[in-house]
Parts: sequence; C-alpha cells; structure tokens
Amino acid sequence: MTTITTRVSRWLEHIKALAGDIPDRLPTSAGEARASEYCRRGFAEAGLAPRTDEFGSAGSVFLPHQVVAVLMLAGFALYRIGFGFPALKWLALLVSVFAVTCEIMEITLRPHLIQALLPKRPSQNVYAVVEPRAAGGATAPIRDLVLIGHVDSQRTPIIFSTPGWMRAYRLFSTVAFVSFIGQVALYAGGLLLGWPWAWTVSIFTAVMAHLLLFLCLQAHRTRSTAGANDNATGAGLVLTLAEDLAAAPLTRTRVWLLASGCEEALHEGAKTFFARHKGEMTEPRAVALEMLGCAGPAWLESEGFVLPLRPAPELLRLAQRLAAENPDLGAYPGKVMGGVTEMSDALLAGVPAITLMGITRQGLAPYWHKPSDTVENMDAASGGALERNYRFVRAFIEALDKA
Repeated sequence: MTTITTRVSRWLEHIKALAGDIPDRLPTSAGEARASEYCRRGFAEAGLAPRTDEFGSAGSVFLPHQVVAVLMLAGFALYRIGFGFPALKWLALLVSVFAVTCEIMEITLRPHLIQALLPKRPSQNVYAVVEPRAAGGATAPIRDLVLIGHVDSQRTPIIFSTPGWMRAYRLFSTVAFVSFIGQVALYAGGLLLGWPWAWTVSIFTAVMAHLLLFLCLQAHRTRSTAGANDNATGAGLVLTLAEDLAAAPLTRTRVWLLASGCEEALHEGAKTFFARHKGEMTEPRAVALEMLGCAGPAWLESEGFVLPLRPAPELLRLAQRLAAENPDLGAYPGKVMGGVTEMSDALLAGVPAITLMGITRQGLAPYWHKPSDTVENMDAASGGALERNYRFVRAFIEALDKA
C-alpha cells in the first residue's frame, strides 16, 4: 500500500503541474503546447524516448455546429427571396441539404467538408513506447496497447453549468436536429409538390438555428476551465504509468503512452495518432483514461450522440471480471450521453477499445467543463478516487498483458 500511496502522490504532482501551473490548455493554444512539452519532459525523465506528431486543428468543437446554423439560416433566407427568383429556392434546398449532411457526419464522428474547410492551427501529440521484457530480456510483443490521456481543456459554456442546463441542451439539440431535417423536407415539398406553406413552417427551424448559433457564440466567449479532472487526471496518469512501465515493462505487451492534443476540439489528436501508427501495431487495443479524479472506478458501456458506440466485448468482459475480483474498489459500469471519449476514435479506426472513467453511478461527470474543475476538488484522500482508479487501471493493464 505504501507503493500505491507513493504512486498516487506522484500522479497528483502531474495533475497539479498540468492544471495548476498551466490552467489554460485550450486546443491549439500556447497552454496546450506547454502541457505537451511537460509530457515530453516527463517521458524523457522516465527514461523513455518521447516522440511528437504535429497536426492541424480548428481548435473548437463548436465551430462546425456554428457554421451549420449559419447555413440553415442562409437556406431560410434564400427560400424567402426565391418567391421573386424561383431559382434561389433550389439553391436554398441545396444549402440546407449540405448543412444537414455535414451535421449528420459531425455527430456520427465522420469527416466532412465543413471540417476540411475550417482554418487550422498547429497542435501536437506526444507519445512514448515501452517494449515488453520477459525475465530473460526483450521479447517480441503479442499485442500493442495504447493508453490515452488528452492534455487539453475545454471552455465553460452555459450548457454545462448545471444538470438542468445539460438536460435542456440535450433536448434542444435533438429538436434542433430534427427541425433541420424538417427544413430539407419542407423545401423539397415546396419545390416538388407546391406546398405554399413550406417557408412559413420553416420559421421554427430558423428559431432553432438562431438559438444554436447563440449557444455556440456564448461558448466561445467563456474562459477555459483549469481542467484538473478533465483531463489532467488522464494525461497525468499516462505520465505516471510511463514511469511505472519504464521501471517494470509488461512481459507480452508493447505499450504506447499517448498524451493527445485537441480532444476538446474535434478529436484530431487521437484521429491523427491512429491514422499514422495503427499500421505499426500488432493486435492493437486502446484504453482511454478520462476524468479519474473524483469518482469511479468505472468503465463506459456506451457513449455517443445519436448511435451509441460500445467498447470491445473482450475489454468489457475484462473490466467486469476485475470488478468482481476486486470488490473493495467498488468498480461499476457507466454511460455517456451527448458526448464521446477517445475510445470512439480508436473504435472507428478499427482498434478494439474501452474507456475507464470516473463517472458517478448516477451518470454524472464531476466538474465537467465547469470553473470548479480545479486541483483542490480532486479526491486524493487515502482510499479516495485517485487511489481506487490507479489500482483499477493497473489491474486492467496487468490482466490484459496476461490474457
């Protein structure tokens, strides 16, 4: 237990360095770059060889939705002008179809043209690799394991301010999405079937688009959270595990320790990593580490916006088995609605994955995108969330190595 206490204390030092000394780590910001540099030094000090992958990012998860809202309003205006210039009604339909298509691709985590056209700023991943080592020396890995913790933080929009606001936003986003599809149907009906009331009914869609635009602009005007729980805990645990594994490598598993960038934008860091390095791996698996400072241990049974993404069955069974074998940790399953972790990027890249996350039994993510997400609110007490999560993650890694 003394060793675990020492390792948890070391983990807390990393959290303090990331969320206390570098509190503003917005995607593509100077703070994010400083956090990545801290992780690079941490890998080097552990005796590993840190590597950096650079990539471009739009820097905001809100921008694509903001553009979609503007395009829906443009379609609304063009259809009205089209009463005098009929060709503009067809243009209104095309603009609306394009906007809805991009929104569908966005919420199902697929690339689309709006993403490609947004201006990009530089960001980076920092990672290190630990080769397996059997009793007699180095051995060829039978699998690769990617441990992911993102270094960036998010803004503090009003939609995350209270549980009530979050429920209201989930309802609003569903209604707005349906209304956007409705605008396409209305304008198609107006053009092909002569519905004279199509534009009048689409006023509701225009109201939804205005509200979405307002919420996106409001989010962009808010300050960054310190991001202690989300996700200095994840990046800090990656660094702590790097020190652990550099001193005592696994016997059959090569481990990639990834401090990813821009998770809070459009997940470009994780997407870039798997696109560039999956081909170098043998039987890869991935574990995303999220918000581990206040609750848990838990594993996600599903996450997503519209269609739920679920973890790899073998990894789900492993989490369930470890929970049963370690009842003192009190581990349990959880779900995330209206959001995704980097598990989703691994799964979409064809890599079996799971997220280990400090979500509560009630499905709440403590201090998620709130000003109160500070180091002081992390549960670092003996037997607290940090200790329980450290023990569960270590048990998961070691059990996977033996599988």
